[in-house]
Amino acid sequence: MDYGMIGKIEKAKFYAEERDLRITFQSLEASILGDNDVTHQVTYDDGQWHCDCNYFSSHQVCSHTMAMERVLGNMVEIGVTA
Repeated sequence: MDYGMIGKIEKAKFYAEERDLRITFQSLEASILGDNDVTHQVTYDDGQWHCDCNYFSSHQVCSHTMAMERVLGNMVEIGVTA
């Protein structure tokens, strides 16, 4: 391994340790396996959450989007819905 790669690995570790300060998501898509073996598609785009479950369509929030907020922590805006 060359010295340049060693430096990049160290920098990556540093960035990951400061993820709350350095990393924010503009968009993402995830699949969440819910109860009853049903997979739901959750998206986050420009601060807006969306889920394909029935509850989200009527309440603009659901257990799937809230779970993603917990997983991502400060890397996304909490409580923002489409």
